Amino acid sequence: MRKYDEGNERIKRNYTRYLRNAKGQDDKSVDKALAAIVRFEESTKYKSFRNFHIDQAIRFKDFLAKPNASTKGKALGISTIDATLRLVKAFFFWLADKPGYKKAVGHTDTDYFNNTLKARRVAHTARDIPYPSMRQALHAFRAMPNSTEFEKRDRALFAFFLLTCARDGAVASLKLKHINLAEGHVFQDGRDVNTKFSKTIDTYFYPVDPEIRRCLEEWVIYLKEVKLFGPEDALFPKPLREIAPGGGFVFNTLSRDGYAGAAKLNAIIRNAFAMVQMPEYTPHSFRKTLTLHGDQVCTTMEEMKAWSLNMGHDNLATTVNSYLPVTRQRQAEILQGMSE
Repeated sequence: MRKYDEGNERIKRNYTRYLRNAKGQDDKSVDKALAAIVRFEESTKYKSFRNFHIDQAIRFKDFLAKPNASTKGKALGISTIDATLRLVKAFFFWLADKPGYKKAVGHTDTDYFNNTLKARRVAHTARDIPYPSMRQALHAFRAMPNSTEFEKRDRALFAFFLLTCARDGAVASLKLKHINLAEGHVFQDGRDVNTKFSKTIDTYFYPVDPEIRRCLEEWVIYLKEVKLFGPEDALFPKPLREIAPGGGFVFNTLSRDGYAGAAKLNAIIRNAFAMVQMPEYTPHSFRKTLTLHGDQVCTTMEEMKAWSLNMGHDNLATTVNSYLPVTRQRQAEILQGMSE
């Protein structure tokens, strides 16, 4: 059973209320902050925050750098350490103004949670995320089996990611009412679709291979006409758990509910690539695939802007900076080609 300090627990509840109601953070962000604070408590053996000293902040950095029981014997990544330090620093900066803690914590004391400049640069350096080319994605899609209703669902899921570039968390929460096949439109309603920052996004099908769109259309028709699904039923439902005649459970058909999270959807896409001996690309990597595809098919800045809005970006620069990689070699090729 985890140790705890009653005073610490009370002030953490107050901090949780502050993050949710004053800072507008969602549950996922709050959970990350609380997990970081618990790591700090582990490093001090759950001493009261009222006894804070800058030496604790210094020792905390060493604690994070070493594998321990909470990390299952594995070292934390540089980015994880940097994020943890920033979250704990923010908590103590807030704590410095609270009655009963002002003597122990000063705002300048929280600077001791700062990472080294070198570590911060490494943690925030952009990494090249692998992604499939459109040709590779189509190859993996065409190799997917298409016999059972589960296989049809998985294939339609792959097609949906290529058609919309939607985030996996949003896709997991989509219902039939959110898709309009006639207009090629998906209404990612921030009120009941798990979009980033609960943003409402109007997404139209990207101009990719017609086979992709046809696959999704057939799936939606199957759900409506064969399974008799209604507007409130999931677009990509999970299996229905039923009791087998001899005891135990079987999963032979689809339920009307979607998955609670995106983990299963990720696994389906990764497995589709693995089956054709490719790297296990994730649904999120399709955002780079489609941005590069857009760069090839868009002929005006207006078209590229529309392409970017379709991804949920208000600013075209966000799409370009995040999903349009230009390597040093490619930079040289482009400029040399322009000179010629």
